[in-house]
Amino acid sequence: MIENYQNRLQALLENDPHRMKTLRAVSTLSLPDCWVAAGFVRNLIWDYLHHKKTHLNDVDVIYYCQHDNQGQLAIRATHELQALLPEVNWQVKNQALMHIKRQHSQYLSSADAMSFWPEQETAVGVKLDENGKFSIVAPFGLSSLFKGCITLNQKADEHAFWQRVEKKCWLTTWPKLVIKK
Repeated sequence: MIENYQNRLQALLENDPHRMKTLRAVSTLSLPDCWVAAGFVRNLIWDYLHHKKTHLNDVDVIYYCQHDNQGQLAIRATHELQALLPEVNWQVKNQALMHIKRQHSQYLSSADAMSFWPEQETAVGVKLDENGKFSIVAPFGLSSLFKGCITLNQKADEHAFWQRVEKKCWLTTWPKLVIKK
């Protein structure tokens, strides 16, 4: 079943020219443990479930590098991506630094960092390798995402979860979504 969801996600991505162009741009970077994540994937699937197409306000690119403690790789990558696709609002973040902001212990990888994100369905990343082959990382799997759920991550702050649900207007944009705690 996991493979089926991965195949469905890959098909959705392949049928979205903008997302494919975005993935190709990110694949030119030499960032370690690098993924295009969060709303880039989540919104695509929720749009599919609601038979609509919404606009991405940004593209989250995450990577993990303990040696980049000043975030210089993120700055360089943002400039490179802006040169390739200037119309995209790039958000490049080193997950090796994000534990500080969240007052957690050091994360071990991008996937580990994602496992602390407020809602499980946002914790999904994709990338293309140098041969154009897809890789998917999803600490909580893809099932609940394809079932139209918004699930509180038990590692996350519940107040932050509810703030995000309200601020992002997910239930207005995608009214068939179901919140699970």
